[in-house]
Amino acid sequence: QVQLVESGGGLVQAGGSLRLSCVASGSIVSLNGMDWHRQGPGKQREFVAHISRFGDTDYASSVKGRFTISRDNAKNTMYLQMNSLKPEDTAVYYCTDSYGHWGQGTQVTVSS
Repeated sequence: QVQLVESGGGLVQAGGSLRLSCVASGSIVSLNGMDWHRQGPGKQREFVAHISRFGDTDYASSVKGRFTISRDNAKNTMYLQMNSLKPEDTAVYYCTDSYGHWGQGTQVTVSS
């Protein structure tokens, strides 16, 4: 059974940084494309970043240049390094894989 578990969220001031982690069990992150998505208060869930099984990356325009997606194959873990955070980045962040599995989410709150 595949399980994705996010961590690393929290409260940070605007301009600050956080690193989110997504640990996978029951699957191998290096063999799957994986994404980060987020859902802000009163907003629809939206795509944030993608990393392919080959390591290619893609970002939403709203986070490009500020967020970096990566993975550590030895730890079977995906990351999202978030810098220069803005209040509009406040959301629950979810990791997903290419088979439609989702984690439970981790809350990120950016204060102004």
